[in-house]
Amino acid sequence: MKIALAQINVIIGDFEGNFQKHVHYINRTIREGADMIVFPELSITGYPPRDFLEFKDFVIRANETVERLKEFSREIAIIVGTPTVNPVIEGKDLFNSAVFLYEGKEIFRQHKTLLPTYDIFDEARYFEPASSWKIIEFKGKKLALSICEDLWNLGNENPLYTINPLDQLMASGPDLIINLSASPFDYEHAKERIKVLKANVKAYGLPIVYVNHTGAQTDLVFDGGSLVMTPEGNLYRELPFFEEAFEIIDIERMDQVNRERPKEKIPLIHQALVTGIKDYFGKIGLKSAILGLSGGIDSAVVAVLAVESLGKENVHALLMPSRYSSPSSVSDAVELAENLGISYDIISIDKPFEAIEHELDRYFPTDGITEENIQPRIRMIYLMAYSNKKGYILLNTSNKSELAVGYGTLYGDLAGGLSVLGDVYKTEVYELAEYINSQKEIIPRSIITKPPSAELRPDQKDTDTLPPYETLDNILRLYIEKRLGPQEIIARGFDEYLVRRVLKMVNRNEFKRYQTAPVIRVSPKAFGMGRRMPIVGKYLE
Repeated sequence: MKIALAQINVIIGDFEGNFQKHVHYINRTIREGADMIVFPELSITGYPPRDFLEFKDFVIRANETVERLKEFSREIAIIVGTPTVNPVIEGKDLFNSAVFLYEGKEIFRQHKTLLPTYDIFDEARYFEPASSWKIIEFKGKKLALSICEDLWNLGNENPLYTINPLDQLMASGPDLIINLSASPFDYEHAKERIKVLKANVKAYGLPIVYVNHTGAQTDLVFDGGSLVMTPEGNLYRELPFFEEAFEIIDIERMDQVNRERPKEKIPLIHQALVTGIKDYFGKIGLKSAILGLSGGIDSAVVAVLAVESLGKENVHALLMPSRYSSPSSVSDAVELAENLGISYDIISIDKPFEAIEHELDRYFPTDGITEENIQPRIRMIYLMAYSNKKGYILLNTSNKSELAVGYGTLYGDLAGGLSVLGDVYKTEVYELAEYINSQKEIIPRSIITKPPSAELRPDQKDTDTLPPYETLDNILRLYIEKRLGPQEIIARGFDEYLVRRVLKMVNRNEFKRYQTAPVIRVSPKAFGMGRRMPIVGKYLE
């Protein structure tokens, strides 16, 4: 039996566009002589649809789309992911379902059993879990259909569920496991995915066909990387990362095993960020970006990523020096802009800064932090004026280290339509810069080697306020990604006063993060939907 894997990039709620994409790959499957095509989890609606699922019209349109696809199933089987209505009064109104179409009709559906509610997931908010499990027979093969999380209770150190739905199916003697997935990217996930599938093969002794989404949906990026595993637990196929892919496999002839694709952290993050920017713009129908180019490393990396995602003709930069900006900051920013071939304007903020200082001095002295914060807020006025007039989306350039400790100005440099580096620590930003320059120097070397500074007061350095980023980022990873408490972090050899100070800064600046742009998620624990903390609280005070 020949099965086509359709690793697709859809838009949430774009039923006509998603329908046409399904039809494109279905027709290709027919032309190339396969027996079946498998699409990802919730391929009809896009993932995650979130509270769109609370609209009956949304669910009706999803079902209508499935109905339209039945006509294309007269020659081949089609497996799609879609929400379906729970016909009983008890429980949630919907199921997350894999629907099997063949000979012009629906002949089977299997609902998802394990509904994740951790990190960015909240599926139990919308869906009722499956309470029955059956196999489907097709062309002499018994198929066990499952959906994403249904495989993920094996192969990890901390199983979250008390049942494995595939255990329920083994009594029926299936020949093949098919899994429809919508598994978001983080830089550890591709390796973890193979580990989990191998654990399932070891447990059940069956080949697995696993089909994942690709592309970005606002803050979430899906890397694809769809897999086929042999009954011996060998990797037969691993589809490309961060792009649509289509491949037909013959499950009777899985003898030539593929090599695993490289999964180095920084190249994966780079690809994920480019995908995140490209799809954020493309899926909302805009194409041009603006950013403030300071001569620092964060804005430099964002500018490069924007050009890779959107093209140099669609990226514009503002250089907005103040009395505290060094001459090299302006020249470095100009050199970068010219290396990239992007347009830019230089606008001094000194005159509006002086005018605001003069007016405010009638009421209170504008010294210290007040004076510092006025400057990025003036810059934001210019950036948003360009955004409004030209239809640009403003790219935020703050990194995860800064967001974590609140090292940024609310309604100033923390503003934007999309946060590109908000899930990338400062030390990782440097690694990205080196990776970008690995073939050719695009980011001027002086930008990478200069001490980081906000340049909001004379001779300012980030280390005036923060510990060195190598130390800060290590503490932040232990607290944010690993969820370790202060004593556990201190036991790792960090200074007690520093640990408590850093953790207090993280907690006290939650109110800033609530008001910032969506952050492209690339780590196992990003700011946003996946990290839900109270603004008002006394933990670690």
